[in-house]
Amino acid sequence: MTNRYLEGAYAPLAREYTLTDLDVVGELPDYLDGRYLRTGPNPIGDIDPERYHWFMGDGMVHGLRLRDGKAEWYRNRFVRGPQTCRALGEPEPKGQFKLSTMSANTNVIGHAGKTLALIEAGVAQYELTQDLDTVGVWDFCGTLPGGYSAHPKRDPETGELHAVTYGIERGNTVQYSVIGVDGRARRTVDITVHGSPMMHDFSLTEKHVVFYDLPVTFDPALTAEMTMPKPLRLPARLMMSALIGRVRIPDPIMARQSKPKDRDRRFIYKWDPSYPARVGVMPRAGGDADVRWFDVEPCYVFHPMNAYDDGDTIVLDVVRHPRMFDTERLGPNEGRPTLDRWVVDLADGKVRESRIDDRGQEFPRVDERLVGKRHRYGYAPAVTDDFDGTDGLHKHDFVGNGSVTRSFGAGKIAGEFVFHPRSADAAEDDGVLMGYVYDAATDRSELAIVDAQTLEDVATVKLPHRVPAGFHGNWVPSV
Repeated sequence: MTNRYLEGAYAPLAREYTLTDLDVVGELPDYLDGRYLRTGPNPIGDIDPERYHWFMGDGMVHGLRLRDGKAEWYRNRFVRGPQTCRALGEPEPKGQFKLSTMSANTNVIGHAGKTLALIEAGVAQYELTQDLDTVGVWDFCGTLPGGYSAHPKRDPETGELHAVTYGIERGNTVQYSVIGVDGRARRTVDITVHGSPMMHDFSLTEKHVVFYDLPVTFDPALTAEMTMPKPLRLPARLMMSALIGRVRIPDPIMARQSKPKDRDRRFIYKWDPSYPARVGVMPRAGGDADVRWFDVEPCYVFHPMNAYDDGDTIVLDVVRHPRMFDTERLGPNEGRPTLDRWVVDLADGKVRESRIDDRGQEFPRVDERLVGKRHRYGYAPAVTDDFDGTDGLHKHDFVGNGSVTRSFGAGKIAGEFVFHPRSADAAEDDGVLMGYVYDAATDRSELAIVDAQTLEDVATVKLPHRVPAGFHGNWVPSV
């Protein structure tokens, strides 16, 4: 059997590179002083294509250092979690690794002077050096043990990180947290949800926190099948306790659960048609009892574009999938993801749902200075209905009531693009967008830097190999 997430644009890299003689076409803006970082799954070891899920690959971070109009270096490094270290033949790192021993493969950010590789579901996050080598597990100076989120949001006024963490060990709760600019948790709140959902992301406004409690949920039957060899039977209570880290099953027993060279890389969440679809709204200073829940049509949302308060309503711009992980269990391929607007009417107790753009798209971003505030522009790469990627990058104008699309050419696939302003007080779209573009004809990638106003080329940094299709990244300034 072939697996699309192991081939073409998704095919993993076997090597770690350090490149300093980089080919640049055009002129890099002199206000770009920092690192463009992006991470994604890069499986290593013995991979079973029938069971490999795209989300379960070992994390690899790709970084480009830009300064003084030059591309100083490119590096790609595996995030050294236990699973990755075993595959590389290296000593396993020390630290707390709950259910999963995967390395972080979903997002990479800078905060409190540190570079952090993140993964969801409450498993370990990692600190990296400036050169992307793994330092070890990071727990926010001991103030937030036990995992974090792949999608924290930075309050543009305070610099604090807000996040919502889910995980099977949390049962029917998720945790909202606020991390100060010093890298320490200053507030955590447990929120009761309907069951055990995959809450990949959330929304933040100036006044509210918004939770997406949607029908992709933990599948205990699949987890038991993955972890239990057929000759071995343990009581269900003991098995669940082992899964959530409350009791340790002896190594000789656990060793029988995996193939000799690799773990089972199936995904443990699935579509549940019986699960209510709803969004929860909580005042920023509120608690579990203050959350109001509003029904929405069944669907799944990986990524909101942004959200803001508007009088007695909250505006949520989201990429909506009609369903997720129902019949397709190897990756996100369950129908066209569209850009929708949900208006939560706090007075009427309803959500008004409408379609902004019915073309396929994902990985939406806005100017980070406007997170939680009214935005005019949003950006999202185009994707096909089967999530196989296209060459387009959409720019949405929510005031001009339209959008424009940039094509990178035939056979080229664009990933997530992030915005960086020309200066701290520049206009909303006065700056550049940065993202990797893969060329199928040459099996190589480049960092494309385009003018955010016109979507025209500013510069490209050429790489001699591909950057596998991945997830999220950010521009991390030097200061």
